[in-house]
Amino acid sequence: MSLPEDVGNRIRELRKAKGWTQEQLAEAAGLHYSYIGGVERGDRNISLETLEKIINGLQVTAEEIFKFKEDSEYKRALDEHITLVSALNAEKLISITKITREIINSFYQSQNKF
Repeated sequence: MSLPEDVGNRIRELRKAKGWTQEQLAEAAGLHYSYIGGVERGDRNISLETLEKIINGLQVTAEEIFKFKEDSEYKRALDEHITLVSALNAEKLISITKITREIINSFYQSQNKF
């Protein structure tokens, strides 16, 4: 695969993790939905300015766009979790982290009972 295809696939993954359509991402990024489609297919050689609009629209870091991972259920679930919490402010993120920790602890405690 080429870099435009890898970046396009990553943008698609992040968009889908948010549950967004191409139209919703296009609106958030200030771009046309058909342009987003071309980017996701790797048909467009986008500028850094356009990439920045997409990053800001997705509310992720630039680093997230370049995290190319092998295709696995675990990594897709982790990406979805990261995308969901990335837009939260610090207070909400701390609360979500505490809740997640409690759920994980409860899960392991219930497994040890059997």
